[in-house]
Amino acid sequence: MSKRDFYEILGVSKSASKEEIKKAYRKLAIKYHPDKNPDDDQAEENFKEAAEAYEILSDENKRARYDQFGHQGMGGGFGGGGGAGGMNMDDIFNQFGDIFGGGGGGGFGGFGGGGGSRSRRVKGSNLRIKVKLSLEEIANGVSKKIKLNRLSNSSETKYNICNTCGGAGQVTRVTNTILGQMQTASTCPTCNGGGQSVSSRAKGSDQNGQLRQEVVETIEIPGGVEDGMQLSLRGKGNEGPFDGVSGDLIIVIEEAKHEHFHRDGQNLYYDLYLNFADVVLGTQIDIPTLDGKAKIKIAPGTQAGKLLRLKGKGLPSINSYGNGDLLVTVNVWTPKELSKEETTMIEKLKTSSNFIPNPEENENNFFSRMKDFFS
Repeated sequence: MSKRDFYEILGVSKSASKEEIKKAYRKLAIKYHPDKNPDDDQAEENFKEAAEAYEILSDENKRARYDQFGHQGMGGGFGGGGGAGGMNMDDIFNQFGDIFGGGGGGGFGGFGGGGGSRSRRVKGSNLRIKVKLSLEEIANGVSKKIKLNRLSNSSETKYNICNTCGGAGQVTRVTNTILGQMQTASTCPTCNGGGQSVSSRAKGSDQNGQLRQEVVETIEIPGGVEDGMQLSLRGKGNEGPFDGVSGDLIIVIEEAKHEHFHRDGQNLYYDLYLNFADVVLGTQIDIPTLDGKAKIKIAPGTQAGKLLRLKGKGLPSINSYGNGDLLVTVNVWTPKELSKEETTMIEKLKTSSNFIPNPEENENNFFSRMKDFFS
């Protein structure tokens, strides 16, 4: 996946409309189209880069994720390689060929030799899988091995060129109008755009000659992902029929409930329960964190509800902007049953001036907690 800003690639602002994005992409695609720039590797790279930017910004959901999380929100290492090479030419013509007014398949209105003869390769369907992660795995990033049932092409399946479209994957119709002849292109109804038909199938294969096979994939999940986030592993979905383009593997993140913490963005929250003596006299105590234990000091006279902040002990940003914090709420544990001796001691303390609630002190403590929270 290209690391350049997608808006910068297309030359549009972040508030650009869908039509402005489409217009900007079409302009760049015409400029860098391989039929117009034969044997120009840089032009082809620019062409792929523009298509990749358009793929994200033309889709409302992908654009929203990109605006919020940047490139990492699109899957980081899931884009399929460095640079714009994550998209190949078949991907682009298959998905965006119609932006030039053709019928898919790269019909480009006659730029240079062979633009209109580029056959359309059918793209395989995407696979979707849910991956459950602990907060510890989310904090550090994790490598996971997953099993998939993937449709694959078989070497035993044999194909013939489609007689209807001659292998182009599309058919052209010429109709007479009062303005003259009009030419339109559409997907071939016989081969559904594949340009081929099955002449003999492998044993156990489907109508397209494909077999469903179990495979194991290793996926690298970056730190900082969130529940419900989707990551895309390009080309790891079902293979396209007739040796077409493979679909993508969509990985949906599910966050497991944690024993100690609950999450709010990058911050983690922990409820610390202390007995009455500890908050009155003060103490030191170990509390859990995602990478072990941390010792915190409880000052004498700490009030219930006090919020303690451990900086950097939260979760990382998926964009590598640093870690959140661990916020510890002090709670005083109140016993439900007391012995006779304990009851007598509490009764004595009850009459002491130090144990009479001070509303002003409680109010100051509230503002202190708020200051800790927003600092």
